[in-house]
Amino acid sequence: MKIANLPFGTTDWSQVPATEHAGVTGTAWWRTCQFGDLRVRMVEYTPGYLADHWCVKGHVLLCLEGELHTELEDGRTFVLKPGMSYQVADGAEPHRSSTAVGAKLFIVD
Repeated sequence: MKIANLPFGTTDWSQVPATEHAGVTGTAWWRTCQFGDLRVRMVEYTPGYLADHWCVKGHVLLCLEGELHTELEDGRTFVLKPGMSYQVADGAEPHRSSTAVGAKLFIVD
């Protein structure tokens, strides 16, 4: 990742409007800031959320609250708890998220 032409700035996430994204079950609420090619999000999944697609976008993802289950298309699964993160490249390994208890995430892609 190369970050270019981005002056210093701060973000008050409570002031960024949330957009609703329905899953197969549950809802994801995204607060999104775009900085050139860099998308930065604060995402909250409701309890019982299951993503409605396999994602092929690369991310760096940090779990802030709750518990996130990530399933790779090849069948491997991973559980993130607060303070844990994952990283994956664009097009590398399709993945999808779910959570039984809800989760709050910070995602850069």
